[in-house]
Amino acid sequence: MASTGRKAAAAAAAAAAMSDGPTGFMGRISSIPRLVRDVLLGRYEGLSRGRLLLMVVAVFYIVSPIDLLPELFLTIPGLADDAAVAAWLVAALIGATTAYRAWESGHVAHADDPRVVPGEVITH
Repeated sequence: MASTGRKAAAAAAAAAAMSDGPTGFMGRISSIPRLVRDVLLGRYEGLSRGRLLLMVVAVFYIVSPIDLLPELFLTIPGLADDAAVAAWLVAALIGATTAYRAWESGHVAHADDPRVVPGEVITH
């Protein structure tokens, strides 16, 4: 029963994230590691480390077999809490990746940026 709720939450999350098309979806997914890196290194201040930690906890909550409201005893509320956490996570990720990608496109690359190759011309 728990896996059904998680599958439904994952399907809803994927549908919401796909609203900007497959290339936009993959762009968002591929920007998440860079977003995490830049937040942890202090380069990007549009997302706090605390909010990033909440997102990580939400992922673990969704995939964890241990829930606050177990599906085995409380079927509907147990599935609803997973869906609510997944919905918050999707909304938070969409907002964070949208802001980050806008920041990244206007960001001037520096020599310590790992995307900079000496001797190459960077265009955004």
